[in-house]
Amino acid sequence: MQTNWKIGSLFGIPLFLDPLWFVILGLATLNFGVAYQTWGTVLAWSAGVVMALLLFGSVLLHELGHSLVARSQGIKVNSITLFLFGGIASIEEESKTPGKAFQVAIAGPAVSVVLFFLFQLLTDIFPHSSPASVMVGDLAKINLVLALFNLIPGLPLDGGQVLKAALWKATGNRFQAVRLAAKAGQILGYGAIALGMAVDYFTGELVTGLWIALLGWFGIRNASSYDRVTILQETLLNLVATNAMTRDFRVVDANQTLRSFADSYLLDTNALRVYFAESDGRYRGMVSIDDLRLVERSQWETLTVQSIVHPLTEIPTVSESTSLVEVINRLENEQLPRITVLSPAGAVAGVIDRGDIVKELAQKLNLRITEAEIKRIKEEGSYPPGLQLGVIAKSIINEF
Repeated sequence: MQTNWKIGSLFGIPLFLDPLWFVILGLATLNFGVAYQTWGTVLAWSAGVVMALLLFGSVLLHELGHSLVARSQGIKVNSITLFLFGGIASIEEESKTPGKAFQVAIAGPAVSVVLFFLFQLLTDIFPHSSPASVMVGDLAKINLVLALFNLIPGLPLDGGQVLKAALWKATGNRFQAVRLAAKAGQILGYGAIALGMAVDYFTGELVTGLWIALLGWFGIRNASSYDRVTILQETLLNLVATNAMTRDFRVVDANQTLRSFADSYLLDTNALRVYFAESDGRYRGMVSIDDLRLVERSQWETLTVQSIVHPLTEIPTVSESTSLVEVINRLENEQLPRITVLSPAGAVAGVIDRGDIVKELAQKLNLRITEAEIKRIKEEGSYPPGLQLGVIAKSIINEF
């Protein structure tokens, strides 16, 4: 369920606020307000609020840098969200080359560095030690820290994206590059947690130590997510239709009457929902129960199954060697409940639905997905919330 609040758009990119953003907004206001108390209570807290908002304005511009460079490469940017740990741009797909991936990754820190120099120049405009000069100087430092922090070489940070681009260029394998950069991010995350605990233990700075540890946890969580998605993408690329298809269908005689068909199969509560008709040793097509219901019952005694058959040339089909990524995209783009798999000879080899795909991936990747969940996916035709295969398959198609 979407919990973020849309607050507008910038250059056509929707902007969202995570509710937890207000927590860090309050902490930032408190931090600056306390630091500026020598200016008087009203001015100090007013300046604290302004600085907190300008801090997130800087974060927003940082993410906008990534987004605009990605858009210049023809990549769709779904949104920019400000949340507890800063901001994140939701970019739909990977850049096509390591060089372009580097451009997207470095754009955010580059914007922060430019802002650092701009604010440094502005400090000379205001009187020395005036509130405006101090605030602008603090903004300059914040943007420099933002740039340097994000250049730490581990996913999900920008430095991790830069590292990924460099490893991609060196190895020629994007998946391997992501896994290595994600591993670096996990190591850094555990290091941050250890550092946070050390800060708390040796200095007694509980809030500082906790914040560092939380950043480490966030890094581990997101680096692990990159790793899982990459493994999933690799697995999908290595699978074809024949790997996931099942023979959960029944072959019926195309020459039998509709009454005979209805009596034999439709009254059976355990009957399969997919039927193919054959005659003279050849598949004639798929039989739709909905089409049977459109025929007057008085005609069921005379009309045959052949009269309601959809020929194989008129139903969605793929070959046994079709990439599973393409199968997923067909299911999503055409909103199909299932797709028929044909053998090289043109016979029906099997059928695939979303449940079959999830079941195959669960077996390959040792995912904990129950038979009850597989059944639900088959019935509802929707993937589990944490396994958005339609989005992942679309990104793979766009990238490759």
